[in-house]
Amino acid sequence: MSDRGGYFPRWTLKTEGRILPDERLPAGQTVVLGLQHVVAMFGSTVLAPILMGFDPNVSILFSGISTLIFFIAVGGRVPSYLGSSFAFIGPVLVATGAMAGAPNPNIALALGGIIVAGALYALIGLIVMAAGHRWIERLMPPVLTGAIVAAIGLVLAPIAIASASGISPANADGDQLSRWVAIATVAAVGLVAVYAPGMTRRLPILIGGAAAYILYLVLANGMGLGAPVDFSGVAAAAWFGLPRFTAPVFSASAVTLIAPVVIILVAENLGHIKAIGAMTGRNLDPYLGRAFIGDGIATMVSGSFGGTGMTTYAENMGVMAVTRIFSTLLFLVAAAIAILLGFSPKFGALIQTIPGPVLGGLSIVVFGLIAATAGRIWVENKVDFADPRNLITVGVALVLGAGNFTLDVAGFTLDGIGTATIGAIVLYHALGWARPPRDA
Repeated sequence: MSDRGGYFPRWTLKTEGRILPDERLPAGQTVVLGLQHVVAMFGSTVLAPILMGFDPNVSILFSGISTLIFFIAVGGRVPSYLGSSFAFIGPVLVATGAMAGAPNPNIALALGGIIVAGALYALIGLIVMAAGHRWIERLMPPVLTGAIVAAIGLVLAPIAIASASGISPANADGDQLSRWVAIATVAAVGLVAVYAPGMTRRLPILIGGAAAYILYLVLANGMGLGAPVDFSGVAAAAWFGLPRFTAPVFSASAVTLIAPVVIILVAENLGHIKAIGAMTGRNLDPYLGRAFIGDGIATMVSGSFGGTGMTTYAENMGVMAVTRIFSTLLFLVAAAIAILLGFSPKFGALIQTIPGPVLGGLSIVVFGLIAATAGRIWVENKVDFADPRNLITVGVALVLGAGNFTLDVAGFTLDGIGTATIGAIVLYHALGWARPPRDA
């Protein structure tokens, strides 16, 4: 049995079946599976800073550092990887006046708001540790956390489909080759997850993605059927070098626009921890306060040097759902690899060569698993969908998320995740106010 008495667990060796947070695999398997988590987070952790005009290498570096901060905060008992939060994209673009995907000359202003959001996040964590987590559960019961998790997966779906279809500013309609490569990527991941022998079955994202990359190289570079992968940037990049750090600037207007994102981050983190608890069969609620503090400090540290706001990553939760391996030691390995890669411009250039359709196919799988995890939350907590209050709340949240419904509130723009999160919370509690008893 594992030792639960200390701050960190004593990880027990286990070589088959479901691997729980305080268990571990042999060292070689741990390293390979840690690498898979790096691959899983990479697409989104790079995409978010690109959309906001940040340096992706800085975000990669601080995703690793942030994961270590989170690991220490929760005592190594909650499996999670921290990466670039998509919740910041809308507010950052509004606060800085930048266009999505274009260079952002006002990154420093955004960083000030990100740091304040992180400080508020950590403060909420301290309150939860002092007052307990029950009030958060009353505010966001399982029916709501499941709805929020599902909405997160659905709001990310268009990003996956656009990438899978080859849609870009230069090609608004996409192309059929991209779509077929994305389908092949999904098929490869599924085949590995279900039919691969032994250890390889635990690496569907890594192996499936690599197979799809090779397929694209054959079709595009070999047969000339699509835009070939250009490796000139990889050849020109240095092996090691510092990313471009940026110092923050604090502006009241930017802080006002960006700091309220903390509401979304709390709901997102709560949903992730509930989902991981459902998958592992463990009650992780006592670690909510520490998880919030870890996320908050990580966001502050990242923002202090030019990185994006950080959050627990649903993409890696999807990998855990597929592999059934929840050992927290995997995330130490993943963090170390990300930190090393953050100091390697050559690796950053190599990752940029991964074709969009391959990333899109992987995203379809991972984002779909995120949305599907909501079902497990509802089933595990016996959510009653015969209750109109639950049914209407979830239905509205799913449509707001899937449609990426945006709303401007006092100069603050809520994207689909924000409207689904806040809308579901407000609607659920409003419908429960002095409602009449249900018919027998």
